[in-house]
Amino acid sequence: MNPFAKIRSMLALVVMLFVFQNPSVSAKDSKGEDKSEPAKKENPPAKLTLQPAPINREGSRLTSFSPIIKRVTPSVVNIFSSKKVAVNRSMRNHPLFNDPMFRRFFGEQGDGEEETDDGRRPKGRTRQEQSLGSGVIVTTDGYILTNNHVVEGADEIQAVLTNGKEFKARLVGTDLATDTAVLKIEAQDLPALPLSNSDNLEVGDIVLAIGNPFGLGQTVTMGIISAIGRGDLGIMRFEDFIQTDASINPGNSGGALVDADGRLVGINTAILSRSGGNQGVGFAVPVNLARAVIEGLVSNGKVSRGYLGVQPQRLDPELMKQFGLSDQNGALVTEVAPNTPAQEAGIKVGDVILEVNGKKIIDDRNLRMTVSQMAPKTSVPVKVVRDGKEKTIIVKLGELPTMMAGRGEEAAPDEKVPESDSLDGVEVADLDARMRRQFSVPASVTGAVVTSVDEDSTSFTAGLREGDVILELNKKAVTNAEDAIKMSAKVKGDRTLLRVYSKGGSKFLSIENKKTER
Repeated sequence: MNPFAKIRSMLALVVMLFVFQNPSVSAKDSKGEDKSEPAKKENPPAKLTLQPAPINREGSRLTSFSPIIKRVTPSVVNIFSSKKVAVNRSMRNHPLFNDPMFRRFFGEQGDGEEETDDGRRPKGRTRQEQSLGSGVIVTTDGYILTNNHVVEGADEIQAVLTNGKEFKARLVGTDLATDTAVLKIEAQDLPALPLSNSDNLEVGDIVLAIGNPFGLGQTVTMGIISAIGRGDLGIMRFEDFIQTDASINPGNSGGALVDADGRLVGINTAILSRSGGNQGVGFAVPVNLARAVIEGLVSNGKVSRGYLGVQPQRLDPELMKQFGLSDQNGALVTEVAPNTPAQEAGIKVGDVILEVNGKKIIDDRNLRMTVSQMAPKTSVPVKVVRDGKEKTIIVKLGELPTMMAGRGEEAAPDEKVPESDSLDGVEVADLDARMRRQFSVPASVTGAVVTSVDEDSTSFTAGLREGDVILELNKKAVTNAEDAIKMSAKVKGDRTLLRVYSKGGSKFLSIENKKTER
């Protein structure tokens, strides 16, 4: 099953990471490896200019953004990256290429090479693949923020300023979890863009998107903040997107989203689109999230994130009533991992986390985002509801283990397992290293990974999705794909109870068994 069909079904749209390339859409390293050049330890911090005050919303007599645009556009650069790739392999292996919408948009490059008798493609043929995106100068001494997918796997990267000057860029590091990358060019007295506080954004604020769409050259578009805190799109591990209707298109990736005062509020990253072009729904990584990435990569060579050690679940109206809550805000703790900060501090299964360090928790995703943006070894108050009473627990956060968050190659056909009766329309595979990397599954999780779910199946209706890991089937542990197949074939009764690992946590699903005709 096409891995992007579920997105079209649920959203009637296609999620697109919009790096503009020639001649291929793929910008990923064929092995999924991080080619980042590690930053030296104990480097001086990046000299960012911070302007955190909220904008003035008491009306405006502004009739033109020209003065602001003249001030900020020199800070936005064109990014050109190139790499040598095996002929046709990158297009064939890229998951987007299987979608007819993307094949029509980017053409049929990559087809036509015959395989050898043993099923392998000829070796030795390579071509130079070029990608085009944008970046933002954030320090006067040459640090640039962009998207990871703009430069991933590149052998050479060039940054071109608005004055025409070209610089060879060094990749300082990348953060797959936020699709962010940091580059460095050797120059001084550059026009660095000041950073705002993206937490102060409100729906309706005017924003400008600046980048290089379709390679036309620097372009500025205007819109408003359509929504904040967008997530659950499945694009990356940590999603807290700014949504905007400012027109952004392929080539805008890594470009600046600025407020009406000309301060950086986000890095343009993705769009939802039927056609591959702008349809008024674009997403940007908030500058606060990007700021944590650049500060970590420049100073320490890595991004350190806080870690609590719980599996949270979103509250629905029924759970809200069961736990005696007045609204659905908060995150229900379904698991507390052993030897974690949460366990040591005394957080228990059934607690509802309402606040962390004074910040209100909206749902499970918001809890993960909030904790991840805090420094490890920080002691923070966590307000919970336990047995109908509020309680504050002091937790010393740990450090989130490093996890791959990017999408990898699709599963090879021979790794998929035929469907069974009790899990009709479901295909599974063993959790090897490639599958763990592709679906961001930690080493501690054991089970069978779901590689495909028929949208017309009862499993899909119950909530089972591609990338989920089946941990238990009818309360019996599943260790691999063979286990899942054998156990599902022996299920009796009307329903199958699954315990699955999904999006960083575990949950139970009750699936109606298909009645097969004999």
